[in-house]
Amino acid sequence: MNTKELLLKFSALTGVSGADTEAVKYAREMLSRLGKVQVSPLGSVICAIREPPLGKPHIMLDAHIDETGMVVTFIEDSGFLRVGAYGGVDRRVLLSSPVIAHTANGPVNGVVCSIPPHLSKENDKNKTIDEIYIDIGASSKKEAEKLVKPGDYVTLKSNPAELLNGIVSGKALDDRAGCVVILKTLALLGEDLPDCGLTAVFSSMEEVGGGGAKTAAYDVNPTHAAVVDMSFAYTPDSERKDCGELKKGPMIGFSPVLDNGMSNMLCRLAEKNGIPFQAEVMGGKTGTNADWIATSRAGVKTALLSVPLKYMHTPVESVAIDDVENTAKLLAAFVKELAQEVPCNE
Repeated sequence: MNTKELLLKFSALTGVSGADTEAVKYAREMLSRLGKVQVSPLGSVICAIREPPLGKPHIMLDAHIDETGMVVTFIEDSGFLRVGAYGGVDRRVLLSSPVIAHTANGPVNGVVCSIPPHLSKENDKNKTIDEIYIDIGASSKKEAEKLVKPGDYVTLKSNPAELLNGIVSGKALDDRAGCVVILKTLALLGEDLPDCGLTAVFSSMEEVGGGGAKTAAYDVNPTHAAVVDMSFAYTPDSERKDCGELKKGPMIGFSPVLDNGMSNMLCRLAEKNGIPFQAEVMGGKTGTNADWIATSRAGVKTALLSVPLKYMHTPVESVAIDDVENTAKLLAAFVKELAQEVPCNE
């Protein structure tokens, strides 16, 4: 599997929280080659790679497949659409952006309205989501309603592309790049799977609260979990202390929610295998699916690996191919080590 092509493909797919049809269909197709696949009632794709042998750990690998977006809430008499947010949409990038409304009639192109600078006031602020309008070209509510209805979801239009130096840019790489990491990990493990249970989950609804991972973890009932998500990569307009760096390898999480022994194991394995890595220290919750998985049922020992990503929750999220591949290498080594050293909870 070519990492660049997988990233570009996953980025192009549509799948906002609660409506993951296109992304889920592709994920199901990819994972069905590796094990028995089911889609949960909340839209998570769960693939049983190997059932846990007696007395062995059962490891769950999780990355969320949903993306941020918007939903049509109302159609004005003028034919303009009003919307609400699905997840943490960055409203700073909305004005004048091209969008797609995903409807029963197929995709409908639109643009977010923007007041020309000649007519705007000096102290105009960024509009909130419920203050913006989307123009699909309709001249009336009646005309718009022939194509669009309240409840249809809307995504920003994006053209995934490769930049210089092995950087891939596009929408939804948070966390579709994490899905690619898991697919690459399973490819590295190959047919010679370690002697443990192994389940891959591409979870839904992370951007709206983590319900997909929480319910999937309850269903899978793992002894251990590794969550793959994105974290902030440094750009000149950000604080270096708050960010990792592109091309410096995966960010290994340390948090009260996470199992410290597993975090240290990841560091040791990275050093042993010559894989570059960075530490990401959080004083409380991680803000990822790890928070929900770790507290599922009686508790799950959980680790977090994050790929550095620029421009989160925009149509131009950017990751380094090297970081994605190094994260997969580390995760594969981690699964093998965990299978050998850690017995299953009785």
